[in-house]
Parts: sequence; C-alpha cells; structure tokens
Amino acid sequence: MAKKEILTLLLAGGRGTRLKKLTEKMAKPAVPFGGKYRIIDFALSNCRNSGMDTVGILTQYQPHTLQNYISNGENWELNRRNAGITFLPPFQCDDMDRWYEGTAHAIAQNRQYIQYHDPEYVLVISGDHIYKMDYNKLLEEHKKNTADVTIAVTHVPWSEASRFGIMDVHPGTKRILGFEEKPPTPQSNLASMGIYIFNWKTLKSIFEQFQNEREFNDFGKDIIPFMLASNYRLFAYEFNGYWKDVGTVESYWEANMDLLSAKSSLILHQKDWPIFTTDYSLPPTYFDEKSSINQSLIGEGCEIYGEIQRSVISCGVTVGKGSRIKNSVILPNTIIRENVEIENVVISGNTVIDSNLKINTSFSNILHIDKKKILSRW
Repeated sequence: MAKKEILTLLLAGGRGTRLKKLTEKMAKPAVPFGGKYRIIDFALSNCRNSGMDTVGILTQYQPHTLQNYISNGENWELNRRNAGITFLPPFQCDDMDRWYEGTAHAIAQNRQYIQYHDPEYVLVISGDHIYKMDYNKLLEEHKKNTADVTIAVTHVPWSEASRFGIMDVHPGTKRILGFEEKPPTPQSNLASMGIYIFNWKTLKSIFEQFQNEREFNDFGKDIIPFMLASNYRLFAYEFNGYWKDVGTVESYWEANMDLLSAKSSLILHQKDWPIFTTDYSLPPTYFDEKSSINQSLIGEGCEIYGEIQRSVISCGVTVGKGSRIKNSVILPNTIIRENVEIENVVISGNTVIDSNLKINTSFSNILHIDKKKILSRW
C-alpha cells in the first residue's frame, strides 16, 4: 500500500483505577463526559479535525466497551478507504499471554501494524484527556527542529505536578534538557501531556537496541530517559490551550465543572473545531414549568422537574420535583427521585437515588456514588 506520512496510535487500554467505580465495567476512555460525550471523543475528534485519518486504537481493559461505542469510526469520519480505525488488543502480540505492560511496550508489540503502513512519523496520543489540539502544528514543529521526538507539554498547577513527567526545556530552542517522571518534589510545572511524535525509523531502531522488552515498558520511565542519555534530539511543543488529565474522580469532576465557565466552555462550543460523538437518538429534554436551571449542561432525553445549579447532567437523567442538584456530575440514565439534595457529587449511570436523601461533601473531597452503594451525608 502507499506509504503514509504519519500514523496515529491512540493508547486506550488503561483500567483507570483512580476513577474507582466509574471504570468498574468500562475502559476509562469510554466514561461519559460533558453531558453527551465520552472521554475518547476528544482525541478522536482531534484526529478527524487534524486530518489524521489512520488510527490504531490500543485497547486492553474492557475493550468491548470501546469497540461497541466506536464501531468503524463513522461518526468521526474515520471509516474511509485506505484509512480508518484498527483495534489493536494485546492478544495480537506474538506472545498470546502477554498484556501491554506500559505505553512503550504497547507500541513495540504492534510494530508489524506500524510497518505495514510504513509511516515516516508516528503520533502517539492518549484516549483519556480532555483538550483540543491541531496535531499538524505539532508535526510542523517536529519537522522544523529535525527532531527525533517532539513531546507536547503544558503548565499544570504546582499542586498536581508530581503526577506528571516534568521537563527541563531550553527557553529559546525548546530542546529538552532533562526529564523526570513523577518527581516527588518537582522543580518545574512544565508537564508532558503524553503526546509524542516520533520518527518511525528512530523509534524502531531504539526498540531493536533492547534485548529484553521489559526494559522499555514506558515512554516516560524508560524511552525518554534513554533518548536523553543517548543524545537524541528531543524537543518540546508548548500547548497553551485547555487540557485536563481526568485520571481521578476529583479531576474528572473539575473538568466537567470547567465546561460551565465562559472561558473553558469553548472546549465544546468552538464551531471550527467540533467534538464528534455517537447519535443517541433520544427525544428532546423536558423541563417542567417549576424547574430551574442555572449555569448547567443538560443532555438529551432528560426529564427535569427540580432545580439544577452549576452541574453537568448526562443523557436520559430524571430529576424529581423538589430535588436540588449543585456542583455535580450525573451520568446517563440516573433517576433522582423527589426532594433530594445533591452537592459536589459524581453519580454513576443507571443509579436510582431514593426520595428525601441529602448527599453532599466538600470541594476538596468529591463524593462518588454508584448504584451498588448509596451514601448520604447529613
């Protein structure tokens, strides 16, 4: 087949244990977000809007939840001839019993798929981040710097910096001088976004240099430090737009709440960079005459009889009369009966909240409710 300039590999296999019950039965990228979307919609829409038309999706934990949702990629126009989506679960590896053991190991195990397309560049992205990025700008910087790898970076809050790979970057050339994976005491808050463009020949050569695949499980822990020590050309591409790693219940809640601010709401409403999703084919949302909505997002097919303040309500949710919801994220098909008070809470889909409950917590300790365990805090 014709040689492709760039091939995209989307890492979507993580279990997401820090999201607790939200990922008990689904892959993290498949978790609902923003009322009508899934987390992975953002990465797939970035691919579609950037013209990256050939995408390998590396799945592992609960892969059917993503495969059923994405199908052939038609909703993102990724089902075209000589392009499209390919699912790459770990059972396609030479060793049938091996799971993907890290980001680099997952890519290495799919070398045959990459070589089939024979790209000049490989774009590696994650399926569990909320952001909009034109990957062509990243590619342009990579070419301009004649880099071996270009890593997208962004400034994160200092309080969260220890969760990320932290960069030391030359202020003028943007060449990466140092890298530390999840340092306990970060010296910088310039963090890797987990988005890389590699020259495929370079990455393939690095894989071939390791005798034991277990030596290069992860890009942040293994490959990037090796490349720095070996004097490869590593450059940073600084991204200044909205970006959120929704790896914890708190950050997931924060990202949903961010959609309700005038500045961050552009992540959904920027018309020249739309977010694509599946068609739920639900009826319009019904608002009772006594309902009250303020600074909130409401998905399709809901029935709202109560009061909603600064919250994100997913598709098919019912909110009963006299109920009040504030600063909360309610996932699809949840039923909240009458006279319920909910504040600073994330509620899993298909949960029923009985009448006359008061469930709230503080901003610093977001409460997660699922249908197996209904808690109330008075």
